[in-house]
Amino acid sequence: MTTTIRRVLTAGAATVMLSLALAACATPVEQSPATPPTATSPEASATHNAADTEFAQMMIIHHQGAIEMADLAAQQATTPEVSALAERITAAQGPEIELMTGWLESWGEPTSTDADMGGMDHGGMDMDGMDQDAAMTELQALTGTDFDRRFLELMTAHHQGAVTMAQTVIDTGQNEEVRELAQQIIDAQTAEITEMADLLEDLPA
Repeated sequence: MTTTIRRVLTAGAATVMLSLALAACATPVEQSPATPPTATSPEASATHNAADTEFAQMMIIHHQGAIEMADLAAQQATTPEVSALAERITAAQGPEIELMTGWLESWGEPTSTDADMGGMDHGGMDMDGMDQDAAMTELQALTGTDFDRRFLELMTAHHQGAVTMAQTVIDTGQNEEVRELAQQIIDAQTAEITEMADLLEDLPA
């Protein structure tokens, strides 16, 4: 009798231990915590400061100026390489304008067309001492190789201004997406500055 009772108790204890072990294994699956928010959540993307806002507003205007010049060059340039460069500039900067406009709208900030730009630093917006209107007036009066050369000179100055603006927001901005775009602008336009220097050297005197 005693042996039988001992066997029953032992079996019962084993069953209890097995049940506890199975329950312990299942607990992490049933009670797994929710995934914490990441840096790409909408809340993180909405984080920005005045430097981010000003960069987006001013770079939109800067890009619009580059596209205006590039569209003219795509039609009037004599050198095929210059025409191709102009088309690439338009293709790259158009989507960036849309991206930055979307940021401003999502932040509840005025877009470039609505903002009061009077108090903003317009450094980087001039090209060889000329504003956009003066640069376009000069380019429209030129033809042939003279046009190609002046376009490359002015666009080089324009790109240098964009690089300066982009570096400023990398140093002072808060939004990580803005900083990433700024670095892309620096990389792309620095490469194009080098390309334009080579094209200038290849133009006939």
